[in-house]
Amino acid sequence: MTDLTPTREDKFSFGLWTVGYNGADPFGGPTREHLDTVHVVEKLAELGAYGLTFHDDDLFPFGSSDEVRQGEIDRLKQVLADTGLIVPMVTTNLFTAPVFKDGGFTSNDRAVRRYALRKVLRNIDLAAELGAKTYVMWGGREGAEYTHAKDIRLALERYREAVNLLGQYVTDKGYDMRFAIEPKPNEPRGDILLPTLGHAIAFIETLERPELVGINPEVGHEQMAGLSFTAGVAQALYQGKLYHIDLNGQRGIKYDQDLVFGHGDLYDAFALVDLLENGAPQGGPSYDGPRHFDYKPSRTEDETGVWESARANMRNYLLLKERAAAFRADPEVQEALAAARLTELAQPTLNDGESYDQLLADRSAWEDFDPSAYYNGRGFNFIRLQQLATEHLLGARG
Repeated sequence: MTDLTPTREDKFSFGLWTVGYNGADPFGGPTREHLDTVHVVEKLAELGAYGLTFHDDDLFPFGSSDEVRQGEIDRLKQVLADTGLIVPMVTTNLFTAPVFKDGGFTSNDRAVRRYALRKVLRNIDLAAELGAKTYVMWGGREGAEYTHAKDIRLALERYREAVNLLGQYVTDKGYDMRFAIEPKPNEPRGDILLPTLGHAIAFIETLERPELVGINPEVGHEQMAGLSFTAGVAQALYQGKLYHIDLNGQRGIKYDQDLVFGHGDLYDAFALVDLLENGAPQGGPSYDGPRHFDYKPSRTEDETGVWESARANMRNYLLLKERAAAFRADPEVQEALAAARLTELAQPTLNDGESYDQLLADRSAWEDFDPSAYYNGRGFNFIRLQQLATEHLLGARG
């Protein structure tokens, strides 16, 4: 086993709201004391992380005076300088305060929408000041519980209007920053706009500056919709839209659990790390951005458990990275991939320059093709391939 000590080169980052989660949930109050920002940064640096992310309201309470706000910013800057941690991403809280109970960008109340834009613009300036390259937008309240409460067409227009304005702003300011939309199907709203990464990618194509906007998919959010997170990330990579990623654990279609990465669907976590680190089996882009953990330490834990959970996220990723490297290097795996016809999938279905007339004239594609050969024959070897993945995941090979 290789050294599993995290380093800055691993690009592990944590949200201030993750390790800072105090254990409160809809059914019970806090179980832990608030952790000071300086203490969090110092501990993350000690554990081997390279980055800290935050919502504006994580750093300074909602409604803070300019003096209090600047004081917390100055404290953060100092501890970042002292530890060497960076801020790769910043986001804005448009979901906690009562004013956002019907959303920020898509609230039926126009005054709230204008207030939300001002809040985001102010925080974009701070993000640029701190050197953040990505600005994440999670529309946690952009939705509804009742079908007739929200005109979806108009809500999407208002969403588009807001994102277009933000794109204009960073362009005019000359900020080196891109936006990443974070999809989620439901919770806290009954239904949330842009519920999956596919919805978000389709929406992005309607924007004035689609090149400035990608996605920030989260493991649990896609799995809450019953979808394969790895398959979705593969599509995002294919379309050049994976601008950031949130890693955590989820066990089935239920509420957003925000477990430690690897403490949920371990198969999908293994496949995901393999994809992020190595690209698709037949080639294609890998991912070089932050490995960002968006999870919550269980409310059962004290502060010792908080830091154990942060350590577990990074260790699990490195373990899976090691297992994925062994999986890719295994000659039997390569043989199984060939037997599963992955190499054939790389071949275009049509011959070079072939027209539909030529396809229609090709007797081997229809008249002389024998579909009956696939009954009790011509298997695809997928079970063997999955068993090899299982054995590598369990450490039985390599």
